[in-house]
Amino acid sequence: MDNRPRPTRFCVFERLRSVGLRPTRQRVALCNLMFGAGDRHLSAEELYAEAHKAGEPVSLATVYNTLHQFTDAGLVRPLSAEGQRTYFDTNTDDHHHFFVEDDNAMIDIPDGSLRFDQLPEPPEGMEIVNVDVVVRLRRKASAVAAEPVPAAIAAD
Repeated sequence: MDNRPRPTRFCVFERLRSVGLRPTRQRVALCNLMFGAGDRHLSAEELYAEAHKAGEPVSLATVYNTLHQFTDAGLVRPLSAEGQRTYFDTNTDDHHHFFVEDDNAMIDIPDGSLRFDQLPEPPEGMEIVNVDVVVRLRRKASAVAAEPVPAAIAAD
């Protein structure tokens, strides 16, 4: 008898149905790309490129619409970092991010390494729901321009 622990299988159909989304072919394909490899940060353009590389015939408009549906359903969390570009984080838990300007890469800040002593009082009738911090990084001028982000960071 095999007593080794079995890996947890990712079931895109269950994930979509659990948030009230019908598992259409395009949603299934994009969900598999986004969530099949663990937590990630992707822009719509990056997901569109991955879909086409995987042979999925989706338009950029479909990718944007699907990402907004995933956001509304709570599957992904949008992060703004670079002007008009929005990244979508598959990890929806409260956490903060580094944005590496040189590589257009969003990476998680390790838990517990950022603390707040005091938040401002919200306006009357409002409550603080979440605090998103994006710390922008740039290589120092003395660093080699072509040096890639360390593998441990780029894996995020």
